[in-house]
Amino acid sequence: MLILTLVLAVLVGVTLGLLGGGGSILTVPLLVYVAGMETKEAIATSLLVVGVTSAVGAISHARAGRVQWRTGLIFGAAAMTGAYVGGRGAEFLPGQWLLIGFAVMMLATAIAMLRGRKEVDPDKVHTGMPLGRIIVDGVVVGIVTGLVGAGGGFLVVPALALLGGLPMPAAIGTSLVVIAMKSMAGLGGYLASVQIDWAMAAAVTGAAVLGALMGGPLAGRIRPDSLRRIFGWFVLVMAIAIGAQEAPTLGWSAVVVAAGAIIIAIVWLSVGRRTSTAKVASA
Repeated sequence: MLILTLVLAVLVGVTLGLLGGGGSILTVPLLVYVAGMETKEAIATSLLVVGVTSAVGAISHARAGRVQWRTGLIFGAAAMTGAYVGGRGAEFLPGQWLLIGFAVMMLATAIAMLRGRKEVDPDKVHTGMPLGRIIVDGVVVGIVTGLVGAGGGFLVVPALALLGGLPMPAAIGTSLVVIAMKSMAGLGGYLASVQIDWAMAAAVTGAAVLGALMGGPLAGRIRPDSLRRIFGWFVLVMAIAIGAQEAPTLGWSAVVVAAGAIIIAIVWLSVGRRTSTAKVASA
């Protein structure tokens, strides 16, 4: 199983390198259902994998000047606070609840990938950065990340583009810094109550980083939109499979609560982005 786990981790990294996000959503299912980890250990390990892989990916963006450090550090600091709180709070939730929440996050990620990433016109974004909103959104995204171990890039990139006033290339590069920061904070929260296998964690992280480095050069040779749609459908099927497997052990009332909490967080961010867009349109 170790070899299969590492091979799949490389494929996760390749997806990250090709799409600039999304691949990390498969890390938790990989560690739970292939590597056989307990849910909370898998989430903690995934935070390490996502954090390190994002940090490595951010290096090339930073060298190309596509990282806005001030905005990224403000958003990232808020997200770190939320992620640490989420990581500590996970101690009091059953592992099945966390897997159901993760399935909801996978569902949201799949929908976002199937819809595609819309380019943002730099002349039509909200150029006045609402600091309070950036901080609140950072905390909300961080809590979700800390609880279920997902990087949340599909939430961070639009938030940075529309609320932070960043052009899309800078939003993507800056999001990797934010994801690295909040993933490490979430890991810190988990380590207060969860022990992880550091040797396995290092091996999976190394494999994912290798895959990300391999995927980057391939990005120009493969149509990213087609790959994103295929991957989106795959994640959608995985989300349904995980939800169907875990729901009977929990009871549907618990499923509704776990799903509702994350949906509310996603709607909060979506409404904020639409509000910002409307303000720009009326300006």
